[in-house]
Order: sequence, then structure tokens, then C-alpha cells
Amino acid sequence: MSLLDLQKLATGLSRTWAGFLRDWDRSLRAGNYPETTRYNYLLAAAQLGRYLGESSPDPDADDAADDPCAVTRGHVEAFQAWMIDTRSASTALNKHKGLQQFFKWLLIDEQAIDRNPMDRVRQPKTPRKLIPVLRTEDTSKVLDACKGKAFANLRDEALIRLLSNSGGRLSEVGNLLVADVDLHTESVHFHGKGAKDRRVRFGPKTARALSRYLRARDKHKGAGLPQLWLAERGAAALTPNGIKIRLKRLGQAAGVPDLHAHRWRHTFAHEWKRAGGDTGDLMLLLGWTSEDMPRHYGASAAAERAQETQARLGIGERV
Repeated sequence: MSLLDLQKLATGLSRTWAGFLRDWDRSLRAGNYPETTRYNYLLAAAQLGRYLGESSPDPDADDAADDPCAVTRGHVEAFQAWMIDTRSASTALNKHKGLQQFFKWLLIDEQAIDRNPMDRVRQPKTPRKLIPVLRTEDTSKVLDACKGKAFANLRDEALIRLLSNSGGRLSEVGNLLVADVDLHTESVHFHGKGAKDRRVRFGPKTARALSRYLRARDKHKGAGLPQLWLAERGAAALTPNGIKIRLKRLGQAAGVPDLHAHRWRHTFAHEWKRAGGDTGDLMLLLGWTSEDMPRHYGASAAAERAQETQARLGIGERV
């Protein structure tokens, strides 16, 4: 995170809060935390500080608004409830996790507080929803929308096939370098969360699409750039955010609403579990370390298997 971004996050905070955020960011960078993780952590702490100074109904919140070392459990719980009311339970949960790390740092690393105000603050309960997966026909529609020999057509087909075939995160696929793709072994080197790298194989259709794109890329103005994905015009990389926007437009053109990269990741896990694939292997392929993730991602597959079994058994249909 740049100094400018950090100053923007600290807007409206006291000098003490801003100083702690600066020092925490340095500690996170020293720990090699990904930039997105650092930003989310720092944002949670900054939002708590601004809430205490601007929105807290607690008349005793002034000290905490000036110094995070004065934050109490009550302040955190009020902030969490406010987040649920003004945003959502899932957003409040993300803030809870960020604040856990912030006050843990203040307690253990900085030794600035004697007691963690997060102790006994419950995580917000969030509704567990079945994630909608992309059917094969949906992906086919999106690929049809990419048909053509122009640079953008070849790039988009390679991108979509890789997302669908690998189950990679948007950040992993979007930040690939040319050097990360090995067409000889038909594999790609993903740089995952928490500096956890892994190599994932892809199939012949994806290999063919990547090969065609790379040939077109060699003739592009940005051919000398290290990034795999290039913008259609000029010598510039196509960023993960640019890919996100592009996928949304392709989804609209193909008649597939709410299209985003993560849906292919859910679909990958869904199809793996439907086919009876090993959970440990799935965790390795998708870069997971917690078994909660395959349970969460596999819920839609479990529901579909139950429905298929129900239809096959025909309970109540024989009378």
C-alpha cells in the first residue's frame, strides 16, 4: 500500500490513530501480507476509529476516538452492530476479523494494551447461502460471445477457459506473468494468498486458447511487458479490476447475469465434489488450508446430489 493510500485511509482520524495504522502497516509489510489483506485490515481499524469519533452514541467514546488503546469491548460491539445495521452481517464479520488482528498486534507486538477488547466479542452470524454455480451451457454462451480472431476475442477466450479449467482466484489469474504459463507441461504457476504458490494443470482446449492468445500477444504493442494479460489498445496490462469489468460486459452480451470470476471457482469445487473427488486434493488445487472452505463451496453440490437422489428414489410417488 502506498503512503498516499494510507493517508487517505487515515483521513478524519486522530494523530495517534494514524500513527498506529502507519506502524501496523509496516509490521504487516514485514510479515509479507498481501496488499489486499493489508488494505482490508487497515480499513477495518480506520472505520472503527472514525465510527468512534463521528457516529458512536456513547458519550465516553471520545478517549477511544483519540487513542485505540482506550477502545473497550463495548465500543467494538457497538461498532459491529452498527456495521450490521448500515452494511451487512458479512461485512461486519470481515471487520471483526480485521480488528482481531489489529488488537492482537497492539497487545502482543506493541505491548500498548494490557487486555484485548476483542476478547469475548462474538463473531456476527451470517446466513449460509448456496452459491449459484455456472452451468456448462452458461460458460458456452460466454465463450460464444468471445468468438472472433481479433486480439480481444483471443484474449477473452483464453482467460475464460483458464478460469473455468483451473478454479483460480481472480487475483491469481489476473496477476499471472507470461513466465508463469508453461505450455510444454500444460500448467500454470499461481501466486496464491499468503505467499502460497502452487502449480495447476490445464486441459488441451485451454492450452490451445492460450497458445493462440500468446501468438497474438507477440504482435501486440505491449508484447515486452511481463504481465500475461494485455489491454486491447496501447502498451498496458489488463489488471484484475479490468478483467472484472470485462467479464461483466461479456456476461451481459451472453445473457448470463452476475458473471464474475469467482463463480467459476465455485463451479470447479461443485463439479469436483459431484464427481466424488477427494477433498484433500481439491484443497491443494484451489490453494485452501482450512477444511471450512471445501464444506462451504461444496454445499451446493451436496444439495444437488440430494435432489438427484430424491428424484431417483421417487419417495411418495408410488402411491
